Amino acid sequence: MNTAPPSPRAILFDWDHTLVDNWAAILEALNTTLAAMGQRTWTTAETRIRVRKSLRDSFPEMFGTRWREAKDIFYATFAARHLETLRPLPGAADMLAAFHEAGLYLGVVSNKTGEYLRREADHLGWDRYFAKLVGATDAEEDKPAAAPVEMALEGSAIACGPEVWFVGDGAIDMECAHNAGCTPVLLGGDQWKQDEFGPDEEPRLRVGSCMELAELVRNLYPDLSVV
Repeated sequence: MNTAPPSPRAILFDWDHTLVDNWAAILEALNTTLAAMGQRTWTTAETRIRVRKSLRDSFPEMFGTRWREAKDIFYATFAARHLETLRPLPGAADMLAAFHEAGLYLGVVSNKTGEYLRREADHLGWDRYFAKLVGATDAEEDKPAAAPVEMALEGSAIACGPEVWFVGDGAIDMECAHNAGCTPVLLGGDQWKQDEFGPDEEPRLRVGSCMELAELVRNLYPDLSVV
């Protein structure tokens, strides 16, 4: 589309590979689990592409009746390392500070379990930027369902719609935005080609980085005073 979407009243973000890099802990926990379950371990590239759904949606598919055993192994490994390996993506902290200063409502909708999501935001000192941090199992359903988006906006007087931008790095984020009626914004997403998005996954806007997103909002909507 050539026309810009409405200026955002709220921006909701995916977490992993959108604002932060924590693939080291995810890969270690996943491969420890796969090995314990007698399955082939994954490469970093495979993990980045395959890890999209929440654990409660993906593990029953991967491990069948043993998925709860696999869940316990995964979380025990992940909990031991995830704060140590957590790294903000370039420009993410400055972008969040600018959006917060501009008075935008900010939230996170992630398929990382809410407990760990909120620990990571607190560890980075970013919890002050977000009105809501919604992770897997917090809502009745996880992404790509609309339920976690609706939860992230609760109490804000802002309804799902084009004035809510949903920013993420993958097709599941774009699908979630469409399901909630929000504006889907693809950040990074180098692994996704134009023709790999279905009609319910197509992004409205594409940016290469957090810095590009801040610049886009600054240029399109100068009244927001994004510094």
